[in-house]
Amino acid sequence: YQRRVHGKQWYQRRVHGKQWYQRRVHGKQWYQRRVHGKQWYQRRVHGLFPVPSHIGGSAHSKHRIRNHIEMVSLRLQKRLAASVLKCGKRRVWLDPNEISEISLAHSRANVRKLVKDGYIVRQPVRVHSRARVRKNNEAKRKGRHTGTGKRRGTANARMPTKVLWVRRQRVLRRLLRKYRAAKKIDRHMYHELYLKCKGNVFKNKRVLIEHIHRAKAEKAREKTLSDQAEARRQRNKAARTRKNERAAGVPVTVAAAAPAAKTAADAAKKATKKKKAANAKTRPCPGAA
Repeated sequence: YQRRVHGKQWYQRRVHGKQWYQRRVHGKQWYQRRVHGKQWYQRRVHGLFPVPSHIGGSAHSKHRIRNHIEMVSLRLQKRLAASVLKCGKRRVWLDPNEISEISLAHSRANVRKLVKDGYIVRQPVRVHSRARVRKNNEAKRKGRHTGTGKRRGTANARMPTKVLWVRRQRVLRRLLRKYRAAKKIDRHMYHELYLKCKGNVFKNKRVLIEHIHRAKAEKAREKTLSDQAEARRQRNKAARTRKNERAAGVPVTVAAAAPAAKTAADAAKKATKKKKAANAKTRPCPGAA
């Protein structure tokens, strides 16, 4: 039906494809020229070499001139020159005006002579500047070019949480070792804080330092209270002893009865005075405002 309605050529193009149709209708040579290009077609069909336009002669004679020019292969000379100059073959430059003389060099000694004469030259390394890369990296360190449109990969892929965790643990543990070596904390507090760091209690070094200061202050306060309680117990004990001795009719010597109680009481009084003096120094003066 399609062939009857649309025609034979349309049917062929529909069934066999556009290129087959072009080759079928226009001929093989036209198709080759269409697909591979004019110069390839001329060399393939006529064995011609396209002559530059500055050479004299008619247009017909230009394309009829056979390619009798045979290019000399200098692969051996280039390989030997690369070996002599200690560089890659891409950096070896052969003088195009001395091709005939260079082609006669079949040994490294001959190549060295050509290098000395200047017919073979080692070209400098091609510059691959990183100036633009450094400029872009410097801008990125300032926060430029790092928006959502520049990000490839998830946040965890760009900066893994495990790497952040390892860095934080190393910072905190280094601080604990430093404080323990400086006798700022004892080994019991070190072990306690080490386990807390492992348990993700402190998010950075500042929080850990504040916790250490609070813990040491609380420990000093507890020690002061315990000393005061001990002194109070000693005084009460000495008072009970004197009372019992007085009731029994035994003479009481106060100095011999409670020397330890007096010493503990004096220590507690001194600690209290020091604390009051420190608070007075830190308290702002009313007339300063």
